[in-house]
Amino acid sequence: MTFASDPATVLPSLALLSHRVRVLPMDAASLVKMPENTILFLDARDDLATAKTLCRLIHASGLSTPIVLVLTEGGFTVVNSQWGIADVVVTTASPAEVEGRLRLVSERGNAPAAAPAGAASDDGTTVEDGQIRSGDLIVDTNGYTASLHGRPIDLAYKEFELLKYLVQHPGRVFTRAQLLQEVWGYDYYGGTRTVDVHIRRLRAKLGGEYEHLIGTVRNVGYRFDPPENDRGTAAAKQAAQSASSRAGSIDADGDTPDLNAAA
Repeated sequence: MTFASDPATVLPSLALLSHRVRVLPMDAASLVKMPENTILFLDARDDLATAKTLCRLIHASGLSTPIVLVLTEGGFTVVNSQWGIADVVVTTASPAEVEGRLRLVSERGNAPAAAPAGAASDDGTTVEDGQIRSGDLIVDTNGYTASLHGRPIDLAYKEFELLKYLVQHPGRVFTRAQLLQEVWGYDYYGGTRTVDVHIRRLRAKLGGEYEHLIGTVRNVGYRFDPPENDRGTAAAKQAAQSASSRAGSIDADGDTPDLNAAA
């Protein structure tokens, strides 16, 4: 994405590589034009404010597209982890460097950088020694176990992987297609209803009091809603009942178009 009249000047080395490149203007309308399995080079050389706004918009929309910022040397003074980008590259980078960064981003996918041990995010989720804690929910990525209120949750492998992925991205909305790609992988040929089935199983195993932790966003997909500070069992049950009835009416609609398919 770039405002440049000559897109070849943004990252000249890219033209020397064998990748298929599509040029889009730097505006919100371009987000729906991006094909799947894309790595986005975002031209931030001259307009860092617009680039930052687009980064936030991409994450708010739930898109899992990895972003690589194209910068001048001066741009490094303002970019930080809050931008939610996968990597940065200077506009004068060599073809070998661009290819190397593409390869690394492709291998990492959209996974966020590991948080420091014991670090707490704004939503209260902490990561320590491979354990992701969100309220009374603990997901142990090393032992492939999950527990709630200290009691283990009996999860199948894909149920655990789905829960882990959602908890790792609290508050972010993922389409069924994105979850299918990230959790089941590129080689899986089943339909997106597989995601719905596993979501229902996860909610059932979390129990009526906590099934609302996995929220449904109508016509888009699902997200993990971190629990707020404990306000008592009554408040939790009330929220659970409200979310349960809302999710039930949505699930009854059957398949809903995901964001990528609509694009």
